[in-house]
Amino acid sequence: NWPRNLFVWRSNLIGTNAKGHEYFLKHLLGAENAVLGKDDAGAASQEIRWREKAPVGKLDLMVDINFRLNSTGAYSDIILPTATWYEKDDLNTTDMHPFIHPLGAAVDPGWESRSDWQIFRHLAKSFSVLAEKHLGTRKDLLALALLHDSPGELGQAVGVSDWKRDGQRPKPGRTCPQLEIVERDYPRVYEQYSSIGPLLAKHGNGAKGERWETGQEISELLAINGIFPSTDKKDAPRPSLESDINACNMVLHLSPETNGEVAHKGWESLGKKTGLSLTGLSADRRGEKFSFHDLQVQPRKVISSPSWSGLMSEEVSYNAGYVNVHYATPYRTLTGRGQFYLDHEWMLDFGEGLCTYRPPLTTHAVAGLPEDIAQQGGIVLRFLTPHDKWGIHSTYHDDLRMMHLSRGGPHIWISEKDAKRLGASDNDWLESVNENGALMARAVVSQRIPEGVAIMYHQQEKTLNVPGAPSTGKRGGINNSATRVIPKPTHMIGGYAQLAWTLNYYGPVGSQRDAEVLIRKVGDERISWLEKPLSEALEKELRQA
Repeated sequence: NWPRNLFVWRSNLIGTNAKGHEYFLKHLLGAENAVLGKDDAGAASQEIRWREKAPVGKLDLMVDINFRLNSTGAYSDIILPTATWYEKDDLNTTDMHPFIHPLGAAVDPGWESRSDWQIFRHLAKSFSVLAEKHLGTRKDLLALALLHDSPGELGQAVGVSDWKRDGQRPKPGRTCPQLEIVERDYPRVYEQYSSIGPLLAKHGNGAKGERWETGQEISELLAINGIFPSTDKKDAPRPSLESDINACNMVLHLSPETNGEVAHKGWESLGKKTGLSLTGLSADRRGEKFSFHDLQVQPRKVISSPSWSGLMSEEVSYNAGYVNVHYATPYRTLTGRGQFYLDHEWMLDFGEGLCTYRPPLTTHAVAGLPEDIAQQGGIVLRFLTPHDKWGIHSTYHDDLRMMHLSRGGPHIWISEKDAKRLGASDNDWLESVNENGALMARAVVSQRIPEGVAIMYHQQEKTLNVPGAPSTGKRGGINNSATRVIPKPTHMIGGYAQLAWTLNYYGPVGSQRDAEVLIRKVGDERISWLEKPLSEALEKELRQA
C-alpha cells in the first residue's frame, strides 16, 4: 500500500533532494535508471519484512509546481506553470538576517502561470466539486509523532519500551504515536483552504510549546481581509484567504515575530511556565503590527519572540541562546540546560553518550558493481556531496553567470595526486560509478582536495551539458546518482525531549559521507551526447564503448 499520486511543490524531490536518485527513478517512477547493484542489503534484517522483489514504478501521477525546470520537472507527468520572483505577492525571510521582505508583483505572471497560492486554490475548487459526488465526508485515523515541545516528548525519557517484543499493549503518546480520528470534509476543501477556520479562534495558536489565544487577531483579520462567503449560513464569519495578500496578512498578523501583541502573549505564556517576568523583552514594540502593504513601503525587522532563543535588539547582535543565558529561560532539553551528555539507552548502546568521532562507513558500494564494469579500471575514492558552491540561492545553479564560474556543467574536484594516478588533467571528463549508479563530470584538479576524496557539489543535474556514461549507456547521472539513503539508528529516537521529532528541525537525515565511487578518465573520443534516436543496438554499443 502506497500513494499513487504525488504533488511536488518548491522541492527538487527527484534531483538534489533524492539521496539515491537512481533508486527514486526505479522504484518511485518506474523510469529508465542506472541502478547497477542487486540491492539485497536488507535481507538479513530482523526488524522489518524484507521483500525480494521491491515494487517498481509506484506512482501513477506526479505533478510538479516549479519555475525551475530541474530533474523533478524533467520526470513529472504534469508541470504546472508557476509565477517566479516579482510576478506574485509573497513573503520572503531567512534566518541569515532579521528582516521580513515582501515580494510584490511588479508584472503579471507569464501566459498561463499562476502564483503557488492560486494554483492550490483552483485545484481545491475543482477537487471540491468532484468530491461532492465521489467522496463526501470521511473519517481518518491519524498517527501523530511524539513531537518536541509537546507532552509526547517525555513519553520515553527514562527508558525505551518495545511493546512489539515485550508483549505489552502499545500506549499511544508514550510508546507509539498519538492516535487521533479526524474528519475529512472533502466537498468543503475549497472553503477550508480559502478561509481561516473556526478552531484557531477557539483553541488559540502557538509554537514550540507556548500557547496563546487569538480571538482578537481573528477579529482584526475580518476587517483586514474581508469575510469569506461561506455556503453554510450557520457558519460564523471567517476571514478570507482568497488572495495572495490575504494569506500574507494572515501569517503576519498571527505570528509573534510580526505582531507585537502576539509576541507579548507568547512571552506571557513562557513567563507563566518559568515564573520569570519576560514580557519586557518585546514591550517597546508591543504596538507594532506588520501588514503586507507596510512591508512594501519598507522591509521591517522582526520582533523578539519566545519561539527563538535570540533577542532582536538595537544594542545586542542576534545570538542563538542569548535569552537562555541572560534571562535564565530553560533550554528546550530534558534537563533545561545545555546538554553534552545524553543518557538515552540507544545513545549509550552506540557509544555516543558524549560527542564521539565516528569514521565514515565503508559501504562496499564499489564491490557490488557488475564484474564487466569493475574490470575497466580506475581508482576508488570517497565521494562527498557538499552544499553548492557556485549557485544563487533564489535562482539555482544553472544560471549563465554561475556556469561561467563552474565549467559550464557538472564537475568533480579531485586532488593532484589522484589526478596523476588517473592520468587525468584539469577539465578532462571523468566517470564516477558504483552500485547505486553512474555519472559524468569534468575534472577540477586542485591541491586543496585531500588525497582519496572526490567532491561533487550538490545541485548538479543532467539538464545541462551532460553526456552519456559508458558504464550504463544512459545520460550520465547527477550528484545523487552515486549516493543512497543510509539512516542512522540513533536518529530514530523518539519521546526524548530534544531528540523528539520536529518538522524541519530534528529527524533522520541521509548520509553524504558514506559512499565510495570508482572514478576513471573518459577520453574525448568516447564521449557520446546521445543525440541519435535511442535503440537497443545503440545502448549496447555505448555500454561496450
